[in-house]
Parts: sequence; structure tokens; C-alpha cells
Amino acid sequence: MRSRQAWLALEQTLRGNNLHQSLYKYFQLRLEHKSKLNHFLKKKTSRFTTVQDFTSVGVVFKGDIARQGGENQLPAAANGPISTLNPCNDLETKGNFEMRENQRTINLVKLMLHRPLQTGKQTLPQAEAEDEKSRDVKRFLRPAFSADLILTVKMELDIQCEEMSPSRWAELLTTMKSCKTIRLDDCNLSSSNCEDLSSIINTNPSLTELKLNNNELGDAGVEYLCKGLLTPSCSLQKLWLQNCNLTSASCETLRSVLSAQPSLTELHVGDNRLGTAGVKVLCQGIMNPSCKLQKLQLEYCELTADIVEALNAALQSKPTLKELSLSNNTLGDTAVKQLCRGLVEASCNLELLHLENCGITSDSCMEISAVLRNKSSLMDLSVGDNKIGDSGLALLCQGLMHPSCKIQKLWLWDCDLTSASCKDLSRLISTKETLTEISLIDNNLRDSGMEMLCQALKDPKSKLQELWVRECGLTTACCKAVSSALSTNKHLKVLHIGENKLGDTGVELLCEGLMHPNCNIQSLWLGNCDLTAGCCATLATIMATKQCLTELDLSYNPLDDEGIRKICEALRKPSCNVQQLILYDILWSSEVDDELRALEESKPEVKIIS
Repeated sequence: MRSRQAWLALEQTLRGNNLHQSLYKYFQLRLEHKSKLNHFLKKKTSRFTTVQDFTSVGVVFKGDIARQGGENQLPAAANGPISTLNPCNDLETKGNFEMRENQRTINLVKLMLHRPLQTGKQTLPQAEAEDEKSRDVKRFLRPAFSADLILTVKMELDIQCEEMSPSRWAELLTTMKSCKTIRLDDCNLSSSNCEDLSSIINTNPSLTELKLNNNELGDAGVEYLCKGLLTPSCSLQKLWLQNCNLTSASCETLRSVLSAQPSLTELHVGDNRLGTAGVKVLCQGIMNPSCKLQKLQLEYCELTADIVEALNAALQSKPTLKELSLSNNTLGDTAVKQLCRGLVEASCNLELLHLENCGITSDSCMEISAVLRNKSSLMDLSVGDNKIGDSGLALLCQGLMHPSCKIQKLWLWDCDLTSASCKDLSRLISTKETLTEISLIDNNLRDSGMEMLCQALKDPKSKLQELWVRECGLTTACCKAVSSALSTNKHLKVLHIGENKLGDTGVELLCEGLMHPNCNIQSLWLGNCDLTAGCCATLATIMATKQCLTELDLSYNPLDDEGIRKICEALRKPSCNVQQLILYDILWSSEVDDELRALEESKPEVKIIS
């Protein structure tokens, strides 16, 4: 199967000498869905899970890694675009070419790890403009993996990828005493740090969010944290402990917190070996009347089918629960059927259900469809990376098409769908006005299937805003239909159509639709579409004319100097509003490279990833 071959090739690349060539794939996977990237990282190359881990392949960092803003912003230096991110004051590499390649690797790693999952939302410059008005930002840069420390009016502390020295930790502890939000992901924290954090939780009643993902806290660390969480003065609402080396031993202490702390509404403990036995203990805490949990994230917790009975009991007793994520656990059809029957009977108003890579086939789809029919609150369903096939999709659509279903976001990537599914999908897109986002990535839809989807997009009832059809076996033949849809649909804002053999002729056809006044595309992804410099003049016209277009990906296309210069010419024009331009793995001369750097200096609001 094509997708499996791609994964094997990617794994081989990671273990070879061309790491940077694989990172664009990682970047795309990060955008598609975090769990798909995590699935590959954990199952295939678990040694590459943080920025620090990537240094083991020969890229040596020195100086500062600048990290600006929160989780919904791109990583960028305080005063520079992505392509000129200088996470190291020097790179210990041999030769200019190797230095350039490793610099690109570092930039893309950082982008991959921190880029938001959704595009087409508020742009970075707008967010920064608001920050200028509403925030008092103080930055403290430190050597070796340090990140920007952001202090806002609301007193938020946000640090990622920083090695904590004793003096640095002591400095931060003083700051934490008045913070409302503390985020310390990938900071090499241990159980000893948790003892200090427990004291902060106890003495800072304004603290409502604590995020400690990707730290080796261990069960001992969680035990310290829970001492603070159990104090009467604690008002914590959101707790993130993903990938913290926890086992089932931590679940007893967390159960106590769930039972005694009604302020806690979010618990994220994915990527920990809690096991079925451990999560059963957590469910006991959830069932306590004092527990008011709304969001529960249990991805990669080594759960089996035996967990469902305990989960259903918790669901029955917890009407407050709104989000449940069980992705990447070996549940299987029997367990998923049982879970769905429990969800139908439960009094909770579930809004999000994620069951990616759970061993689901078409056998479970009737029960999932029943959930869609009976839970009008369900707005976000993700069943990607499950082999449901065309027959399973047909069953799902019975629930999706029900008048009571109010689905908004539907993720069906890598579900073994073919063009045969597109008839049902087209009916869904054209009639379900609540549906705003659908991902069909890595399904063999072909041109005939895409043409059916485009016909649906032209229906006035369609309100779809985001369409992800990357690597769906598309060619130039479907581009006229896509163009027609673009010229008709006023709602579509994000189109991911990369990894398809569209060619210059196909993109020229797309641009006809993009130029239409009805088209409001904000984010367009055309990476690895067999494009050349021949289509760049038309793309440049789109960039200079369509002010709604803020993000454009042309990576992995042989545009050469001629094409890049045309793109640069468009970027220089005042009418161009493109703020993020992705040109990864495109070869150009040093002269063109100088032009790009000069352009970045003249338009600092433009982020060029190269």
C-alpha cells in the first residue's frame, strides 16, 4: 500500500544521513493531525521526540532557541522571520552546504513541533498587534535551549525546550507565584521540580492552568504535584501531563485529585503507560460526584478492550464530560461498539470524540453512526487511520446525514476510502450546513472522486471552510472542477491539495477559480505537485491580487531561480498580503538567496520557511 511504503521510506530517511529531507513530511503530518505524527514517532523512531533529540543526528545547538507566544503561534525569533530563525549562535558543522542544510533542519524541526494544527484562523501579525495593545511582554533569554519567557497582563509563563539550571529555576519560581498560567513543556524537569511546583499550587490561588508535557516527572513527581492539588486553596482547572513517564502508580493519586478537586475540568495524560488497570482507577475518581471533568485525553495509554466497561460507567455518571480522546489505543471493534452503546445511553453532552488508530473497521461504523444520530452535541469526530473502507463510510454517513447530527469537523484520513465513497461524501458536503472542516488525506479518491466533491462544494447549502485532500491520487484532470468550485464557493478558506500530480497546467486552471471575486481562500497548499517556473507568473498574480490569501506552500517543486524570482516580485508588492510562504527543499542560487533575505528584512511581517 502506498501509505505504508511512504512510512517505511520516511523511517529509512530518518535513520540515514538526509534527515532534513524528511522533515517537510513531518511538518505536513503535524498539520494533518498531531496523533499521526506522534504515532510514527513513537512506533518507529521514538528517539526523535524533542528538539534536543534531533541534535543526536549531528546538529549541535549553541546559544538561544527563541520561542515567541503561545501554542497557537508560529515559533519565531523576537524580531525575525522563520527562515532566519537563529536558534543557535553557531552551528558546529562542516562546510557551507552542510551548515545551510542543518539550519533548514533546525528551522523546520521547530516549526514542526510548535505550528498550530489549524490554519486559516487569526494571522500571526494580527495576533502580535493585539499583543502590543494588551500585553506587557518581558523576555529573558538564556543559553542552551532557552525559550522566550512571556509574561502578560494575565501573568502567563510560557517556556518550551529549556534546560533548567538551579539558578534559572529559582528565578522562575519567584515569577510563578503570581502566574495564572504556567507552561513548561520540554524543560527537562524531574520529580524534584515537582516538589517546588506543589508549593506554587498551594500558595498561588490564581493558577488555573499547568502544562508540564514531555518532562521526566515520573510517578514520584506526580505524587508531589497532587499534594498541592489537594489543598483547599488550589483552583487549578487544566492539567497537562502528556509524555511524563507515568505509570499506573500515578493513577491512584490522580484519582484522589479528581474526587476532591471540583475546579479541575481538563486532564491530559496521554503518552503515558497508564495501562487499562491505571485508567480504571482514574474512572473511579471521575465517577465521584465532586468531579466536574469536561475534557479527558488518554491517547497512547496502552489501553485495551477491557477498559470500556469502566469508561462507560464513568460516562453514565458524568454529564459534564464534553471531550474524550482515546486515539492510538488497541481497542478493536468489539470495544468500540460497546463504548458507542454507552455513549448513546450516557447523559453527557459529548462534543469531541477521537478514535484514531483504534483498530476500527466497518464493523464498528453502525454503532458510531448511532452516536452521531443520538448526540446532537457531537461536533468533532476523528476516526482517521482506521480501515473502515467505503462500506464503513456509507454507514457513518447515515448518522452524519441525520437531521439531529450537528457535526462541524470530520477527520477521515487514511481510512481506505476510494472514489466510491465520494457520492456519500458529496451528499454530506452539499447538505450538512454545520460541516466546516473535513480531512480525506491519503485516501485513493482519484480525479473522479474529487470531481464529485467539487460539485458538492458548488451547492449553496455547502458551508465547508477547510478541505484536506493531500495525497489522494489527483491529477490535472480534476483541476477544472476544482477551479469551478473555487469560483462558486464563498466559504472555503483552506485548501490542502499537495502531494498530487497537478502540474503547471492544473495549477493554471486552479488560478482561474482563485481569481474569481467569490473565492476567499486564505491558505493554499501546493507542495510536491510537479510545478515548475512555468506557473509562477500566474501564482504571482494571485499573490498580488487576492488579499485574502495569507498562506502559500510551494515546497518540493522545482521552481528554480526563475520561479522564485517571480514569487519574490509578487511579495514585494504592497497589495500582496501573503504572510507565510513555505518554500522547503527548493534549490536556488546564492543570488536568489540574497534576494530572499533582503525581502525578509524589508517586510518583516512575511515569514518565509525555506
